[in-house]
Amino acid sequence: MTHSVHALESLGRVHFIGIGGVGMSAVARIMVASGVPVSGSDAKDLPVMHDLAAAGARINVGYDAGHLGDAQTVVAGSAIRDDNAELAAARQAGLPVLHRSEALAATMAGHKVVTVAGTHGKSTTTSMVAVLLKEAGFDPTFAIGANVPSLGVNAARGTSDIFVAEADESDGSFLNYRPLIAVVTNVEADHLDHYGTAEAVFASFDAFAALLPPEGLLLACADDAGARALAERTAASGTARVLTYGTTNDAGIRLEDDGTGNVSIAVDGASHAVHLQVPGRHNALNAAAAFGVALELGVDPVAAAAALGHFTGASRRFEFKGEGRGVRVYDDYAHHPTEVRAALSAAKSVAGDNKVHVLFQPHLFSRTREFAAEFAGALDLADTALVLDIYPAREDPIPGVTSALIADKLSRGRLVSAADAVSALVSGARDGDVVLTVGAGDVTAYGPAIVEALDG
Repeated sequence: MTHSVHALESLGRVHFIGIGGVGMSAVARIMVASGVPVSGSDAKDLPVMHDLAAAGARINVGYDAGHLGDAQTVVAGSAIRDDNAELAAARQAGLPVLHRSEALAATMAGHKVVTVAGTHGKSTTTSMVAVLLKEAGFDPTFAIGANVPSLGVNAARGTSDIFVAEADESDGSFLNYRPLIAVVTNVEADHLDHYGTAEAVFASFDAFAALLPPEGLLLACADDAGARALAERTAASGTARVLTYGTTNDAGIRLEDDGTGNVSIAVDGASHAVHLQVPGRHNALNAAAAFGVALELGVDPVAAAAALGHFTGASRRFEFKGEGRGVRVYDDYAHHPTEVRAALSAAKSVAGDNKVHVLFQPHLFSRTREFAAEFAGALDLADTALVLDIYPAREDPIPGVTSALIADKLSRGRLVSAADAVSALVSGARDGDVVLTVGAGDVTAYGPAIVEALDG
């Protein structure tokens, strides 16, 4: 991964390979709105591509070397393989090929940049910051790795000098940004297919914090051991200011959460009530982080607290899919044990005395191998846990690694086939129960089918 910053005006005409992806389309949206000539292609004809075409981008469905046209710079999505016809043609022509993060960094010049990093909670926290700032009249440019219903889009060019972006640590690309404020929600061992060791993950977050200028701010979660340790190391190095948030007594921004969505955030001796529309302690912590960012940027704390009440969630983050027979169905992108545990805790708070039924699809063979026991422990929070086959994403199968590694450790769960999943969930759900589909793969498609079956 290169760590270089390109000037936006130096890119010329930019072609996106895989422009329909949520992260790629975010960068393309901002570039089009900034007056950059943009073209792009994707294997599928996706709704976002129609939005981009309407905004002025030249869009093609399918991959063909001819789609490059007169492009002067190419941006390739992380899912694009080396043998892609457009990527091969770009390299043959000697065109610069940028990672999505490098292209995004080019659009940040001249802004006060807020980046949100962490193993979990990035999209939701970035969304909260963007919604809060927008509601408070600080119209930011933002780029988020999920669609945000309260904003209507995953990215937009704002009128202020503030730029809010999700910073992805999965491949080290978050080191391409130059933040003024860096939020770190948590630091855990993950993405070991890229980093190899937990130590390498922690070292990358140290490098991320070191990108801050002396007047910059690291805002880290005191409730998370990894983020707290990062805050302590950064404070000791004296490279930037450090502020923590959380439920601990020593947190600079102190959260009080009764578990019902009514939280208060105390700063400098003053307490501010916040009425959140999204459940779970993890979301209350995300709100405290967003509150901290807002104060640093000069938002009035009373306005910040009121604005957080307008946040209705990010797409695929405990997203309500519908209801049938009194059973509520939600979908969540959780794909690490900590995220699964948080999603199920939120589901239990919504279900109350009723039951929670989960359909889980493991994501990546390597992650399943590393965390099988932890996934099983998290899934056992549910009353019923059904486990689908592993979604391979970018990986080839690993011998001996199947979903059975998780299912065999469950006390109230089992493997289920794609064909039987919907009927198995529906048959066990009763009025008042919650059904949750969980995973980063195509398990999200099951939600509407479950609602339809419940209504049937």
